[in-house]
Amino acid sequence: MVYFLVTHMKLIIQIPCFNEAGVIGHTIAQLPRAFDGVERVEVLVVDDGSQDGTAEAARQAGADHVICLRHHQGLARAFAAGLDACARLGADVIVNTDADNQYHAEDIARLIAPILAGEAELVVGDRGVASLEYFAPVKRRLQVWGSRVVSRAAGVPIPDATSGFRALTREVALRTLVLSDYSYTLETLIQAGNSHTAIASVPIRTNPPTRPSRLIRSLRDYLRNSTVTILRSYSMYRPLRVFSIIGGLLMLGGVGLGLRFVIVRYILGQEVGQVQSLILAAVLSIVGFQTLMIGLVADLIAFNRKILEEVLYRVRKADQSPEVEENPVQEKMGD
Repeated sequence: MVYFLVTHMKLIIQIPCFNEAGVIGHTIAQLPRAFDGVERVEVLVVDDGSQDGTAEAARQAGADHVICLRHHQGLARAFAAGLDACARLGADVIVNTDADNQYHAEDIARLIAPILAGEAELVVGDRGVASLEYFAPVKRRLQVWGSRVVSRAAGVPIPDATSGFRALTREVALRTLVLSDYSYTLETLIQAGNSHTAIASVPIRTNPPTRPSRLIRSLRDYLRNSTVTILRSYSMYRPLRVFSIIGGLLMLGGVGLGLRFVIVRYILGQEVGQVQSLILAAVLSIVGFQTLMIGLVADLIAFNRKILEEVLYRVRKADQSPEVEENPVQEKMGD
């Protein structure tokens, strides 16, 4: 059970967007401005280096806060910049939604309900991807398969891992670390699951798409990027398990070839040369053992990463000021 008691609850709805001047006004207009259990509701728009006047359109539509990234950095960076800004603005709960009005704004109440009830810290909107009519059959199967893989990696059931319609508490936002340049959806769920965050899913409704996805240019591109993200995130949080599986398989192959040599040469008494198999068995066994050692080292590094994440969380928490400068310019890290 997660206890989340705040006397004066503040909710900020963040909208990362890129060149959405034509639809951002309609999306903002659909957002409810009052919820049971919430005293104050604000809207924050993250303009990811748009060149069509998205920021000005958001201001005219009534956005309470607009932050502008200096240049286009991608959805993952825009999402992370929004979380940082929301925390600085004193948000107790943060809701993330898309600028193209993909999700029913009325379902925000359903999304934040488990958090207000103290049952969850992170809530993901479940679109029912297995039955979405406007998803191609192949895409539906990939979404279902990907969600199952992420669920296993995160250690909690998540029926719609790629959904960007989600709500999270301030504490979860401060602990969230986005490293991917592609998307935040899969990585942050694996991170949250391995940090023992209380995660829940609620069914939500969607609106028909108004344009093709800018993130998924093709199924092959989506599959490649998603696979890399899942493998990298899982290896980061479960390195010993990953390297143990790889090392164990290599050593098993080596032992199998070694047994084959013994059986053929000494039990069956055949004089057939098996030198190549013996060499391969030795190589596989050595490489497998080395892989296991790498796993142990990676596991020790993972403990160090946890310490660094805790330090980063404490720094972020101490750095939070009551208000953030209106319309700040966010620069890409490392520039």
